[in-house]
Amino acid sequence: MNTIEESFVPFPILETERTRLRPITPKDLRDIYEYCSVPEVSQYTMWNTHQSLEDTRRFVEFVLHRYAKLKVGPWGIEHKESGTLIGTCSFIDWDNRNQKAELGYVLSNVYWNHGLMTEVIRRVIQFGFDKLQLVRIEAKCHPDNIGSFKVMEKTGMELEGRLRNYLKVKDRYEDILVYSIVKSQ
Repeated sequence: MNTIEESFVPFPILETERTRLRPITPKDLRDIYEYCSVPEVSQYTMWNTHQSLEDTRRFVEFVLHRYAKLKVGPWGIEHKESGTLIGTCSFIDWDNRNQKAELGYVLSNVYWNHGLMTEVIRRVIQFGFDKLQLVRIEAKCHPDNIGSFKVMEKTGMELEGRLRNYLKVKDRYEDILVYSIVKSQ
């Protein structure tokens, strides 16, 4: 059994009908800033709205460091038609021994409600089960993040429960919903 880190060398490029999942590069700086600077996009995330290109540059440097050090880092979600980077998706946490991983994702508000993230998450789940041999994939979201939990439900994930005061996010303790899908489904 390969580890997740080994499966990301070389970094896997994934395709869906309308997107290409690929490594983020410094050339994506402006595209990332375009959606990370929108307060509605970061409302339910762990990170603050980007106030400047410097905030985004620090994020890109963080991602490039993850690629170099951990091998695993976020996929940039490139919209095939426009060539624009419109979001990211990644395994934000994983456990090789127990063959499980947690997904995280964000999408530009310009592309909300078009089914793009559902398309992306379906493809990443398929990759996780087929290539990485995961037995469980989970994702978490704020209870008010309707768009996020609808994506989870549309991709076959099931609600496992609500964890109360689970995370300190932007100086407040927040509840989160936990969703998962297992390979045997």
